[in-house]
Order: sequence, then C-alpha cells, then structure tokens
Amino acid sequence: MAEVQQFNVPQSYRDLILKWNGWGYRDSFFAINKDGEVEFTGSRYDMSGQTLPLLRPWFEQNLGIDLDYKTPSQPIDHLKIQPANNNQEFIDFLRVHDIAYSNAAQHRMMRAHGHTVHDMMHLRYGALPRCPDLVVSKIIEGALKTNTALIPIGGGTSVSNALDCPLNERRSIASIDMALMDKILWIDPQNLTCRAEAGIIGQSLERQLNAKGYTCGHEPDSIEFSSLGGWVSTRASGMKKNRYGNIEDLVVHLNLVTTKGLIHRQCQVPRLSSGPDLQEIIMGSEGTLGVVTQVTLKLFPIPPVKRFGSLVFPDFKRGVDFFREVARQRCQPASLRLVDNEQFIMGQAMKTEQKGVWAGLKAKASKFYVTWYKGFKLDEMVAATCVFEGTAEEVDQQEKRLYALAEQFYGVVGGEENGRYGYRLTFAIAYLRDLGMEYGVLGESFETSVPWDKVLNLCRNVKQLIKREAKEAGVKYPALASCRVTQVYDAGACVYFYFGFNARGLDNALEVYDRIETAARDEIIACGGSISHHHGIGKLRKQWMQGTVGSVGMDLLKAIKLELDPTNVFANGNLIDLPPSAKL
Repeated sequence: MAEVQQFNVPQSYRDLILKWNGWGYRDSFFAINKDGEVEFTGSRYDMSGQTLPLLRPWFEQNLGIDLDYKTPSQPIDHLKIQPANNNQEFIDFLRVHDIAYSNAAQHRMMRAHGHTVHDMMHLRYGALPRCPDLVVSKIIEGALKTNTALIPIGGGTSVSNALDCPLNERRSIASIDMALMDKILWIDPQNLTCRAEAGIIGQSLERQLNAKGYTCGHEPDSIEFSSLGGWVSTRASGMKKNRYGNIEDLVVHLNLVTTKGLIHRQCQVPRLSSGPDLQEIIMGSEGTLGVVTQVTLKLFPIPPVKRFGSLVFPDFKRGVDFFREVARQRCQPASLRLVDNEQFIMGQAMKTEQKGVWAGLKAKASKFYVTWYKGFKLDEMVAATCVFEGTAEEVDQQEKRLYALAEQFYGVVGGEENGRYGYRLTFAIAYLRDLGMEYGVLGESFETSVPWDKVLNLCRNVKQLIKREAKEAGVKYPALASCRVTQVYDAGACVYFYFGFNARGLDNALEVYDRIETAARDEIIACGGSISHHHGIGKLRKQWMQGTVGSVGMDLLKAIKLELDPTNVFANGNLIDLPPSAKL
C-alpha cells in the first residue's frame, strides 16, 4: 500500500461542499419524502425545500420507474481506489520548492473524473479505472525533470471524459488542481477589461464583478461550478451569448504555460493582425498543450434592467421557424431558448406545489386560454424563455418587437414569471439525473450546432433514433428523448438533447447506453450537425475528430502538440492519439 503523503494541503470547495458521486452541492438533491412525493433539499435554489407533486408521476409515466426497485450508490468507504503510483523524485521536488501536494485517496478521487454517465456509474457502483497519483497546486518544471505526467483540472464539470486518466499511461500522473488560483488580479474601468486567474469559478467571478458594477456576461449552465480556465480550454458558450458572445468573443488575452515556456501576446489589445491567432489554438486545446493560468476578459456595465419573458407555440416547427426569423432580423434578446414538447411537459412536472388559491386559479386560466381558446394541443405545444437586458427603453423595445414577431408564428405570450422559472430551472435540472440513478435510470445530455435548414430534420431523426435504438437494445420501458434550441446564430443554431432510459432488467446497461449515444452522434453528423457546439471533444468524442477536421487537420494538431510538448507531459489524451514514438 502506497504511503499517504501530504504537504501544506488546503481544503478546496471541491472537497468541502461538492458531492463525490453526483452533481452539485452535497446539501442539494431531489429525494422522495415520507409522503411519496419528490422534494428538493437544501436552501440554495428557488425550489429548495419545496415539494414537486407532479415529478414522481412524470418519472413513472415517462421512464417506468418503480419506487420498490432502488439502485442506491455505494458508500464512499466502499469505493475502491487503487494505490498511488508515487514518483518520489517528483514528491521531493515539490517539498524542496514548497509546493502543496497530496496523494490521499479521496483527494485523488475527487480530481479523477467529470460528470459523464460512465463517471457516475464508476463512482456509484464500481471503481474508477484510474486516478491521478498525486494532486498538486502548480508545477511543470518538476514534471519535466522527473518524467511525471500532468492533467490540469478546473471545476471538474467535464462531460467528455476529459479528466479521465489514460489507462495506458505508465508514469505517475499528477493532477494540477487550479482551485487555489482563484483571484481577480485587476479590473480596468477605462478599457472595460479584467484579469483573473484561471481557477476562479464562474459564479465567484461574476459576484465579484457585480459588486463593482460589472459583468463578463458569460453564463454557462454550469456557472456555479465551472472555471474560467475550463471555459477557455473547451471553447465554452453561455446562455446570454446573444448579447455578450461566446468565450472566444470575450477573451482579450491569455497565458498558457507549456513545457517550453510561456505563450502570450505582448500587448492586451482588442484585435491584431500578426499571422494565425495563437490564442485560437489555445482555446479548445483541452489541457493537451499546457495549462492556462491567467485570462483577460471584456467587461460590461451591469444593465439597469433585466426582464424575463416567455412564449408558447402550438408546435416545435412554428417555434423553430420563429427562431429562424429572429436570427434573420437579428432581434434576439440576451437569451432565447426553445424547448420541445417533451421538455415542456417535464418543466411543468418540475413546478412546485402552488402557493395559494390565486396562483392555482391563474395557472388554470392560462392553461384554458392556450388549449381551448387558442386551440393548442398539450402533446404538441412548446415554449420559449427569454431574457431581455438593457435600459428600460431598450428592454421595452426588444420585448415589443419580439412578441409582435412571435404572433406571426401563432406564439402566445406566457408571462414574465414563467420565463424566470424556465431560465432558473436550468440550474436545478442537472440534479435530476442523480434522482433517476437511484431508481435504475441512466441519462445524459449532449449538444450540436446545425444550419437552420437542417434543425427540424436533425431533431426529429435523432429523437426517433434514440427511442428505436433503446427498444432494439432490449430496454423494456419508455425511453426519454427531448431537445431544445439554446443558441441563435445567423447561419444556424445550437441544439441540446436530453435522453434517458430505465435500465431495470438489463445486464449491460452501460453498453446499451454507449450504443444509443454513439448511434445518436452518428445520426447528428449524418443530418448535417457538428460533433460538439461547446462541450468539447475530450476522449469521449475522439472517434469523430478526423471526420470533423480531416486527416491534414489531425496531422497539424499532432504537430503542434509534439512541438510544444515533445515528451507528452500534458498527457490527458484528449482530442488526438499520439503516435507510439511520442509516448514514453
């Protein structure tokens, strides 16, 4: 058994408040209470401490769960974690240079995974195939001198197996935990920029900027837990992309520390013409070239008015047609999201118990209006959530124009409260998978970007394929397949899929899951979509990389890797497979 060795190890938020075997905070989760209804625990979210009376029936109807059939997680002390493969020379180097490290099993486990279905299944019911052998706060020189492999970790929210330790890596692997590099270094009010360390978590960055009257505008679904460096490394996108842009639009300057030294621009300017943009090579490199340490971002004054809104359409086609026209006229608000009927129904099932008679009457009146007076069908109608930002006058104009356009596509205004609910639901919905896994349900989300003329065909085909593949693979209960349009571009959109199935009675649940997801991704590409819009490639999607960038493109990526990291110190194995001669 390897000796437990630690030095100056501070406890990070990752070790103190996050779940070890699921999404998010330890005190926040969906649970069945003594009355047999679902409630959401904790106090961090709008629905915390409240009952969701429709959610259990929704689960039973759509995924066939049986409360008598439980698949609880193993306790943490039953999780098998292999002994650390210590490189004592590297550990001695860290001690000499006063660098914090730990090879304690739980520290290593918490930095060995992201949040894919495979990660959760390993944690809940089995063992992680491999963990990093050491957790350090920073160091590259020592890794070079001692032949140690490095894998950077930011917020740990990866859904692409990007943090998995390659099983064929024989060297000791050290996880570079960026959690302690979490400071805003400066704010420049004249140029509206800020400089921050790459380990800062999104919500911490935003809170500190808000206190000074600013926002960076980047708000991914994972903002509570994902890091600035992770955003850069995966080319992330946020819910308010329409107003502020994607991460590549927000980055002014960044530092990448490689085994050969520092890559950065000599000036922090809005644009330059000096050959190919090296920052674009760094963004999306997923920890394969080095570690991002500092980033300069654009800032924006906090808009004086933020208003939510919602729209209901009779069917998905009219909703997509409306989004296409919004893109054509370039009148999209800060955020505009369209959910299909399956997600619309799921969203209704996640509403908390009505508080008071008046709230219940209003809900019934609204339902009567759209279903009877407007003729919408409950099994076809879809909904869009909107976020408007700007001055009061600008928001009024945005709202008026958008709602007038929606009428041309039979859209009905659903009100501000429904818009606020739909937008904030995003942060709670990620906890649903953990509840499903308690009762044998496997679920996942994945995304793509697609031209406008292919959106409807792609969405229909992928949803049909998921259900067909599940049935053919032996799934005995209904499979869930749903989608939403989350980002609006001139030439297309981002589409996000959710799927899940009840694995009760299957001997090979993960194999069935892999079969369905692989078939779905193949169908996405066949229908004209991309392999990813903002989640990145990691190791999960590597098999589609050559078809995405071509053989010459793959050769170029490998050449860049071998030039910057010839001994493969940054050995997470994401994006590309190196030739055997490049591996040690």
